[in-house]
Formats: sequence, C-alpha cells, structure tokens
Amino acid sequence: MRWLRFSLVILMAPLAGCAVNSQPATYQVDTKGPYKLDTGDTLRVTVYGDPQLSTTYKVDDSGSVALPLVGPVTVRGATTQGASTRIAAALTRGYMRNPNVAVEVAEYRPFFIQGEINNSGQFPYVFGMTVRSAIATAGGFKETADRGNAVVYRRQGNDMVKAKVDLDFPVFPGDTVVILERWF
Repeated sequence: MRWLRFSLVILMAPLAGCAVNSQPATYQVDTKGPYKLDTGDTLRVTVYGDPQLSTTYKVDDSGSVALPLVGPVTVRGATTQGASTRIAAALTRGYMRNPNVAVEVAEYRPFFIQGEINNSGQFPYVFGMTVRSAIATAGGFKETADRGNAVVYRRQGNDMVKAKVDLDFPVFPGDTVVILERWF
C-alpha cells in the first residue's frame, strides 16, 4: 500500500508543472461613464436660430471640429454636453450674443476586430454593441475560433488596456476586439 502511494506521488509530480495558468493577463477595462468624443466621430451640431451653422461636423485628427467663422473647437475627451458648451463659448466670442447649441453623435468612430473571424477589419459602431454582436458584424467565427472568450483592447487616457472578456462584454467605439484561436 505504501509503494502504491509513493508511486502515485512520483507520477503526479511531473503533472503538477502542467497546472500553470496559461490565460493572458486581465486588466481592468472601464465600462461605465458617459461617451467621450474623439477622432473619427461625426457630430450633429444644432445652433438654434442659425441654420447655416446647424450641420454635421467630423472630429479631426487634432480632436477638433472646424466651425465657420470661429475656427477649430477642441472636443476630444468631452461629452456631447461638454462639446455644446465649448461650441457655444466659441460662438459668443464675436459672433453670437447668447447661442443655444445642441450636440449629438451622428456617427460613432469605428471599432476593429481581428483574429479567428471570417472578416477582419474596421466596422461601424452601433450603440449598445457587445463582443457577440461585433463577431456577427464581422461574419461570424472561423472553425478554429475560441467561442467563449475574446480579448478587448481599449484606450483609457494615455494607456492602452487589455482584458480577456466573455461574449456579452460591451464594445465601445475605437476598441479592438481579438478573437483567439482555440487550442484543443
């Protein structure tokens, strides 16, 4: 009986080295808070009483929208409410006395998806999108895909963070979703 226990311990020792966690590191990814504007977003700006200024504007590479008469107004990192305040402030400097400005997102910046899916690339974002719907947008899984998890890369401030997530995790504009290969 002693030899049986001893031989089991000897045989199990090499297998203990196989119990290393091989999953990628998981980092905290912010999923709450109001939407922050950035390059690639298209904004619908409505200036009440001035139909010539009321149109759509694309946020450029510097994070600004170029309005006629006042020039570029920085909106990167602002919410739509913050952007309307900034645009109204720019209009009060020499153009309008008391502007009433509303800003809404007309078109979100795209998200990116790659890995074991049928069509990798850049796709238009739809509000409320999850990893599962992003995969469907990209044509579904390949045969070798890990169908239970994904990796999401998201910019938070000046950092790019990475998280291993399930398929119901929310995707935001600008995210990169990576579908990993399944290992049998």
